Amino acid sequence: MAKHDKVDVGISTLLNPVPVVMVSCAGKDSQRPNIMTAAWAGTVNSEPAMISVSIRKSRYSHKLITESGEFVVNLVSKSLCKACDYCGVRSGADEDKFKTMGLTPVKAKDLEYAYAIKESPCSISCKVISVTELGSHDMFIGKITGITADSYLLDDKGRLCLDKANLVAYNHGEYFLLEDKIGFFGYSVASPEVLTKRMGK
Repeated sequence: MAKHDKVDVGISTLLNPVPVVMVSCAGKDSQRPNIMTAAWAGTVNSEPAMISVSIRKSRYSHKLITESGEFVVNLVSKSLCKACDYCGVRSGADEDKFKTMGLTPVKAKDLEYAYAIKESPCSISCKVISVTELGSHDMFIGKITGITADSYLLDDKGRLCLDKANLVAYNHGEYFLLEDKIGFFGYSVASPEVLTKRMGK
């Protein structure tokens, strides 16, 4: 077969790669915060800024987020990848995953109940504005109310440089580090001067 000959591979959730994130949350009356791993998360609106996370009804975090109306999306660095995977295969109903993985819960910016993960390079606070039942999952839409990032990610002009964070992506059941930069938004029409400035070549 030629390289671009197509074959039918069936129907599945095959959109890849996707961000893998650690969603932290707590209920109004829960004794401890929880962490779950989500690969089905994404930006859904820019003004106001919103994120979606899709969660099965059977998940412990579904109950907590439904109760409190809050969650935090914590970005995953290389150093957090093993903890991220663990939090995806264990239930917070059975154990304190913060404690098991040696992670530190810190109050999330602008939220009343949810905690962020201190070890995450960047944490995004969200308040639930809608829930849509989709079938196997419910999609929670969260309005972003605050963001905190490690100070080392800011350059001398205060610009957030997430390329320094060693972020992890999820691709067809496996974790990968983001590789070398090959372009930037608009690079296909950029002038040679801008290409040299942004790409160093």
